[in-house]
Amino acid sequence: MSVHALLSQLEREPGEFIVDRWVRERVTLVAEQRGRVVAAAHLLRYGDDDDTGPDYRDAGEIRWLVCWPNAPYWPDAAEAGDALAVACHAQFQRWGVGRRYADGTLPAPGVYGVPEPWPHIRAIYERIGFRHEGRTEVVFVARVDELRRPAAPLAGLTTRRTVGINGTRISAVLGATDVGYIEVDANLDAGSRMSRLGAWADVGNLWVEPAYRRRHIGSWLVGQAATWLELGGTSRLLDYADAEEETYAAFLTAVGFTVLTRTDRPSSSLDQRRRPIALSST
Repeated sequence: MSVHALLSQLEREPGEFIVDRWVRERVTLVAEQRGRVVAAAHLLRYGDDDDTGPDYRDAGEIRWLVCWPNAPYWPDAAEAGDALAVACHAQFQRWGVGRRYADGTLPAPGVYGVPEPWPHIRAIYERIGFRHEGRTEVVFVARVDELRRPAAPLAGLTTRRTVGINGTRISAVLGATDVGYIEVDANLDAGSRMSRLGAWADVGNLWVEPAYRRRHIGSWLVGQAATWLELGGTSRLLDYADAEEETYAAFLTAVGFTVLTRTDRPSSSLDQRRRPIALSST
């Protein structure tokens, strides 16, 4: 994640073209110990009008909170994280929001929710009264050059490439009928988002018509997408599945993906409209 990408997110998030337009205020807080910044948080206040989506209306969100974990040479970093989290609640109180969310969406591919490798952040959120009420998702990643490239499973199966709703759409065409499609978005590193890594993409949609399922058309489409992505220099491909979607997770593993992490999203505290901060709100 580049400095440019992080600084840009503090002003607005063009990629979140639906949710970002509902944001009315943004505040970034940092916690400093002994001359060193050890924790930071980015907060959003959403509108309280009919133009704002109902799930975000009158809400405050910790878009992300990051903190160094305790270490032998710095044993009290978590205390700074706790102090910062209390300051986040105080900001929500000043805003007078009716609901509060906590997330971990950084401007980097695959980093959202509260990822499994962040147990110290999860602990900070829980200590100030947040609880997990949303989905648990599994994030998968694959090296594009290692994805399977099977032959067409049906005679006469061809592809057609068009603009899709979530990236480039590659359709599986049998005669005059579209029997499935995959969409891949290769713009995850737009705006110098990735400072040192190669180009990344993610799967926006993968669909096979019910009558043509279990004929390996999905695997073939992933291979076709991999060949297309390689032409543009993409080296990694992400995909996502709810923790309960065991069938889709098994499919991704079979075509060459591996589990990168699990993440919980979103976390929320109890409705605290015009109430004092309650750190034991769970």
